[in-house]
Amino acid sequence: MFYGVGRALTEELGAATLRVLPHPSSVSLACARLGWPVEDTEVVTLVGRPAARLAAALHDGRRLLVLSAGAETPGEVAALLRDRGFGPSRMRVLEQLGSARESSYEGVADAWSHAPGDPLNVVAVECRRAPGALRLGAAPGLPDGAYESDGQLTKRHVRAATLAVLAPAPGELLWDVGGGSGSIGVEWMRTHPSCRAVTVEKNAVRAERIARNADRLGVPGLRVVTGSAPAALAGLPTPDAVFIGGGLTAPGLLDACWAALPGGGRLVANTVTLESEALLTEWYRRHGGELVRLAVAQAVPVGGFTGWRQAMPVTQWSVTKAAEQGDRGDQER
Repeated sequence: MFYGVGRALTEELGAATLRVLPHPSSVSLACARLGWPVEDTEVVTLVGRPAARLAAALHDGRRLLVLSAGAETPGEVAALLRDRGFGPSRMRVLEQLGSARESSYEGVADAWSHAPGDPLNVVAVECRRAPGALRLGAAPGLPDGAYESDGQLTKRHVRAATLAVLAPAPGELLWDVGGGSGSIGVEWMRTHPSCRAVTVEKNAVRAERIARNADRLGVPGLRVVTGSAPAALAGLPTPDAVFIGGGLTAPGLLDACWAALPGGGRLVANTVTLESEALLTEWYRRHGGELVRLAVAQAVPVGGFTGWRQAMPVTQWSVTKAAEQGDRGDQER
């Protein structure tokens, strides 16, 4: 029942038809060998999943157990650690746990030179961030420098405020419309491994950039749809929340996003233009919610002194769709 066939059998046949005989998992065995408390050890599986998923779990001082896809996984883990600024991390590969052939070997990611060994292995990682490497926290509002961008990026402080209002919860799905650099969708997914997001971006170059940002920041499962909204929204799964970061004045965009939301769903829209602000004001008048203006200023040199440089203020409308509105929308559809 731990990343095994038990889940598939239960979903197919039902729990009442099965008799499960528990056995120590690879995680329990690995922690027993390492002397690590299970409850303080994070598990990341790379079985049938891209190695980039590991990046979201990298924090200085954390202990990770990586469930390997095969003999090549330890080398892939070492390469990812080096690339993400965690080259000093210590790794230990535990092979054939619980069998007569059990063995292990270890080293540091920066100097990893071990040849692939047994395909049945678990990789233990003691995370150590390299000096000077960019620090990425667990809360929304990553440094702007964490993203590859052409300038179309929801800046750090506004991004943190936006994610706070979107309020992601485990298992929820976000539509990020007008993705830009993908930062809202990326940080929505980083809040919990089960969070999902679809980013819609009409510019093909930016869409490719979003995919690279998602991969680098540990959420390669972010779905990127290249196309113009609202047409590109057709056929997407029902969202729990929608963020509109661009294209607000496109005919029918707000209507399509509102219609797609179920009762209880959240919609958040940001803009810096007067035209889009007027549109949000009208929707605020019709549907309520909160209409706020976010202003951020940064201290900069002014000659031999220091002054404030004001960024363009962002108008943000956030609203939760009433349950009865969702019910009527479902009946109409």
